[in-house]
Amino acid sequence: MDLLAIIKAVILGLVEGLTEFAPVSSTGHMIIVDDMWLKSQELLGKYTANTFKVVIQLGSILAVVVIFRNRFIDLLGLKRFSRGSLEPVPDGQPPQIHTPGRLRLGQVLVGLIPAGVLGMLFEDYIDEYLFSTSTVLIGLVIGAIFMICADLFAPKRVKAQSVDQITYGQALGVGLIQCFSLWPGFSRSGSTISGGVLLGMSHRAAADFTFIMAVPIMAGASFISLLKNWQYFTMDALPFFIAGFISAFVFALLSMRFFLKLINRIKLLPFAIYRIVLAAFVYIIFF
Repeated sequence: MDLLAIIKAVILGLVEGLTEFAPVSSTGHMIIVDDMWLKSQELLGKYTANTFKVVIQLGSILAVVVIFRNRFIDLLGLKRFSRGSLEPVPDGQPPQIHTPGRLRLGQVLVGLIPAGVLGMLFEDYIDEYLFSTSTVLIGLVIGAIFMICADLFAPKRVKAQSVDQITYGQALGVGLIQCFSLWPGFSRSGSTISGGVLLGMSHRAAADFTFIMAVPIMAGASFISLLKNWQYFTMDALPFFIAGFISAFVFALLSMRFFLKLINRIKLLPFAIYRIVLAAFVYIIFF
């Protein structure tokens, strides 16, 4: 595999890492960039290229594990931490005040089940028909409208200021809304943060819950995609995957900290506007 191919993998990793945690659809951005300029399908083949776009997100997921490592250790019952030490506190903001409760592993599992089941049932259909620029543009616009509605119609009284105050009902509601993110371009973080806000969470609590849920669901999606498309892999493709993985991890680590500082300040509207502008721009250029 030549240097140009590795550069393409690094660029896709950069796109993934910078957009995974913002509610703008990392998969949608990768599909648009790849279809318009990089053409990884010509290098890897359709199924391997589609699998790459899923597996590369493991780099971003590793960044979540690094940043939320105390939280995951706590969820697994391996060690208890004092409340307030589980996540980084944005600069300039006071430490979050927690109720006696704490996020439980059961709440995370409840949030995972709906999208996990639908993802397994429709994975072949999604791979075959929805990994295209045209479907991504639809997802970008509809997802943007949903995000605008979340900011406009969010309850005036926030019931969960922190992730430790989330109820099982809110977790299930977010899990059901997460099913929309199976459509490329809709955005997993966009759907779950918007859903959490509509269900009475603060933007930061919804974002934290989104990132925690992303680890098992993306790890599972990557494993299933690898298992189903294993026969299409060759050792020649391995450097492409490794370069993309490392690139996604590094840029996700940088962008995630920035996003967590930003989300409570600017809410969802600026991201929604960006999505609509991007969709219009790509439609004019691509079609």
